[in-house]
Amino acid sequence: MSFDDAILALSNNALKFVKDDYVIGLGSGRAATVFVKSLGKLIKLKGYNIKGIPTSLQIKLVAEKVGIPLIEADQVDHIDVVFDGADQINSQKFVIKGGGGALLRENILFNLAKKVVVMADKTKFVKNFTRTVPVEVHPSARNLVINSIKKLGGTAQLRSLDRGYTFFTENGNIILDCNFGTIKNPKVLTQKIKQTTGVLESGIFLRKPDVIYRAKTGGKFDIL
Repeated sequence: MSFDDAILALSNNALKFVKDDYVIGLGSGRAATVFVKSLGKLIKLKGYNIKGIPTSLQIKLVAEKVGIPLIEADQVDHIDVVFDGADQINSQKFVIKGGGGALLRENILFNLAKKVVVMADKTKFVKNFTRTVPVEVHPSARNLVINSIKKLGGTAQLRSLDRGYTFFTENGNIILDCNFGTIKNPKVLTQKIKQTTGVLESGIFLRKPDVIYRAKTGGKFDIL
């Protein structure tokens, strides 16, 4: 099942939230990549003075290639709008992110943003969260956090690469993918996760999106 046509269509539609002189947060992943390419075309067409803030090296390279001028998050006191994807979206409109490992930077941008626009295909939408929750952790706190996750009723798996090497984020931290089964109260859970010393970020974001695009088959999409 391909959502490529719908992702492209909704990315072009989402450009309506972009204005000249905006500072724009550039999320990571497939949908964000398509959007960044569309944004690059818009800037060239309109001659906009746009500054982009990337959440990962992956999206930074895409943005550079399409000619989007880039700055860092610590150079601004706000972001006009962030465009990003999601790994799962529940019925309360909370999102889980971090499948690619950029959750800390992504959450920083979410909380700097005046408006958050999330783009995902329809398979990502659920009543209650069922996937693992990525948690970014300082390496020296690995066992401390694993034990804390157990006390919260979950199990934690250290994320590794294909050949068995530990996955490190661009911030030099590790990711624990934590299984809590079905999550009915994500707000309380993520607050408890973040209380543990050594946890840098939880993949359940407390800032809800302002606009959610849902890609469907046949090149169609909904706006929630």
